[in-house]
Amino acid sequence: MSTKSKELLAAYWTLAGDVYPGAPTEISPYTLRERAEAASKAGWRGIGLILDDLEHSVDQYGVAGVKQILDDTGMKYFELEILMDWYLDGEVRAKSDHFRRRVIELGAQLGMRNLKIGANPFDTTPADFPRMTAEFATLCEDVATIGATVAIEFMPFSVIRNIGDALQIAQGADQPNGGLMVDHWHVARFGSPYSEVAAIPARFIKGVELDDVAAQIRGTLLDDSTFNRQLCGEGVADCPAFVQALEQAGCDLPYYGVELISESFRKLPLEQMAKRAYDTTIAQFSATNRALA
Repeated sequence: MSTKSKELLAAYWTLAGDVYPGAPTEISPYTLRERAEAASKAGWRGIGLILDDLEHSVDQYGVAGVKQILDDTGMKYFELEILMDWYLDGEVRAKSDHFRRRVIELGAQLGMRNLKIGANPFDTTPADFPRMTAEFATLCEDVATIGATVAIEFMPFSVIRNIGDALQIAQGADQPNGGLMVDHWHVARFGSPYSEVAAIPARFIKGVELDDVAAQIRGTLLDDSTFNRQLCGEGVADCPAFVQALEQAGCDLPYYGVELISESFRKLPLEQMAKRAYDTTIAQFSATNRALA
């Protein structure tokens, strides 16, 4: 599908408001209806949620009510995140498996298209890629029962650090619904060339997230990811080149996600967040299409 017809999904943190990963609460101060209505007005056609926030919304509206909100506001695409510790043992794995079961249960009822997973940034055990590959294959099989995909988000501050690490797992598992979440921030901060993005086999691109990076890293890479992401075109990375690399890879996803995790951005009024994030991102496609013409 050409970038000219790409639609956009607001990943959870983009419209969550003044909360962030690892905060005392990660549940948005805005209701789901408020966020979905703001998203729809700005032009978004999909929305992502974390499980805790979804559970909070289910308590408010019921599962049928959540589905009605998504339908009422034209949210065609729905994603959930982020499953971690899916390849470990013990207590953390038990918690991960509970998350997994609940995501599949709710995802089946709400039409989840994609589940984002990753390696816990605080997991310091050496990467066991054969174990990860086997566990990823099983996870994909579980999620396939509800017709959804599973996307590994590589993060330079985790043991699945880059495109190569994630691709090794996805290719080894070789599941039709399993692949990568290709987030521009992680590509740029790891220093991966866009040619590496262009070389990803299209069948393994299961999700995309657009954003930009600041000129200077603030704190650790994890800190920078949590507090310092930039709107597309307002940082120092080349967003049109990233989009073009995805096009060259043959990526045929009908929509791309946008993930803004920024201390300054999340304090803006909700409708302003929705409009600014949408407008700055969609502008990158115009630049890309000019480059491809």
